[in-house]
Amino acid sequence: MFRKLLSSIGIGGAKVDTRLGADSFLPGEIVSGEIHITGGGDAQELDRIYISVVTTYKHDDSTHEYTLASQDVSGSLRIEANENRTIPFTFNLPRDTPLSLGHTRIYIKTGLDVPNALDPSDRDEIHVGPDAVQQAVLDAAQNLGFRLYQVENEYSPSKGSPHPFVQQLEFRPSSGGRYAGRVEELELIFKPREDGLDILVELDRRASSLGGFLESAMELNERFDRLHVTPAEARTNAVEGMLSRVIETHTR
Repeated sequence: MFRKLLSSIGIGGAKVDTRLGADSFLPGEIVSGEIHITGGGDAQELDRIYISVVTTYKHDDSTHEYTLASQDVSGSLRIEANENRTIPFTFNLPRDTPLSLGHTRIYIKTGLDVPNALDPSDRDEIHVGPDAVQQAVLDAAQNLGFRLYQVENEYSPSKGSPHPFVQQLEFRPSSGGRYAGRVEELELIFKPREDGLDILVELDRRASSLGGFLESAMELNERFDRLHVTPAEARTNAVEGMLSRVIETHTR
């Protein structure tokens, strides 16, 4: 009875260790690995074993953990005392998983759902890189003279995301670049689709006249637009021209 009490508060209970087949992925890729469970000092019943993709986002001055996706790896089972059990798994990383840029962190969380006890869990950070279309957009921004200076998951339920936040990629023009003195900031938000990538473009124009300063004071110097980039356009290096046309339209 005493061992069961200890297990219920996480002392001497089952332990879980997830071992991934890789630690770097692209959005939409298959994640595979094994869950290694070691029984504690007493047998335990598990309601389920689950895998979650977790990140964090900022809202005002606080940081919130958010589960992007979760799936059960196993139903109910019994782990005997000191038993070692291995359970393989595979799942698709969500296509809209944020990229591991700036302060963004992505984790694979494994949990054992133990009735009337503290759930043992394991957390493994992974690196999520841009897919071919996203990389083409990042390259286009760099070729146009912008440098990526900040990336954050920000609370923004009004920008059409299925999640309460969007990942904001904020760029500034490099000194001496073609948009230096014309653009204060370029912000891109990626929204993956089956046929490519939607991009919300927000442009903050630099004030260069009295009218511009008045616009800036009234926040009228911000311009919004949208792009859709297909894999074919990414392969043919068309993205730089597409992004340039949007910027030129709003900086004349």
